[in-house]
Amino acid sequence: QQEKEDLQGKLKFKEHLSQTAGKSEATPAPSKNSNLEMKQLQYKLKNSNNEISKQSTTIKSLKNEVLEKEERVRELQAKISRLERDLSMKRHLIEDLRSRLKANQENEKTSNETLESLERKVKALAEDCANKKSSIDSLKQRLNIATKEKSQYEQMYQKAKDELEKKDLKVNDLEGKMIATEYAMTELEATASQQLHGLAKQTGEALETIQKKLLLTNDKVEEFMTFVKALTRELQQSVQELRTKIKRAKKVGEVRECKKGLSQESVQLAASILNVSTTDLEEILEVEDDEETVKAKVEFEKDKEWLQYIQKLPEEQ
Repeated sequence: QQEKEDLQGKLKFKEHLSQTAGKSEATPAPSKNSNLEMKQLQYKLKNSNNEISKQSTTIKSLKNEVLEKEERVRELQAKISRLERDLSMKRHLIEDLRSRLKANQENEKTSNETLESLERKVKALAEDCANKKSSIDSLKQRLNIATKEKSQYEQMYQKAKDELEKKDLKVNDLEGKMIATEYAMTELEATASQQLHGLAKQTGEALETIQKKLLLTNDKVEEFMTFVKALTRELQQSVQELRTKIKRAKKVGEVRECKKGLSQESVQLAASILNVSTTDLEEILEVEDDEETVKAKVEFEKDKEWLQYIQKLPEEQ
């Protein structure tokens, strides 16, 4: 703008010079110096006009740039207003996030505490699991031992079951015999009742003879009772003797089988190693079976119960 004002001043000055030049044409011809100065001024005016045209074009371009920059400023102001709104919203969001961060930090603190407690619990549970695992291993070992014992007991049970079936057959046979004897006794009782009815019809003399016979029969019954008791004792003793003989025979057979398996030289060698005689070695070989002794005790108790039962029967009937 300052250059424009200077140029306008120069232009006015040049116009003034041109006017003075026009006036001077009416006057007599000037001197050479004035013509030269006039030419210089015209040249300067021409240059200034060119400069003015350039400056006008630059002014126009600058105005356009100013308009564009003003438009850009307005756009930037609108953008700044939007950014300020966004900034305020972001500030609110940051404050909200700070509050959430504070709450999350507190929650994290409590979570860390709970996590530490849970880690302690997990460690305790791991130790407990290790202890339980060791106990489970021991229980598995015990279970294997128990299964082996179970198989052994099942074999013993099968043997006992077979023996029980045999004894059941014997008991059934005895029950059949008892039924036959009871039938015979009922027949005897029927005949005796018939005879008693016949005797009741007889005279008093016959009654006295019957009383005498009754006394005799009572004596015979007592004798029968004593006979039964003695017989049962003898039966028990004979059964026990037979069992001991069978047991000894089994032992002798086992010893003989053992002797058959061993040569005389090996027997003498074993006796010399143990520093005993051959008879003592045979007694050592006669090892008593615990199962056989238990079985013998059970049979002895059964025989004892049978003896008491048989001895009570004549007294009750």
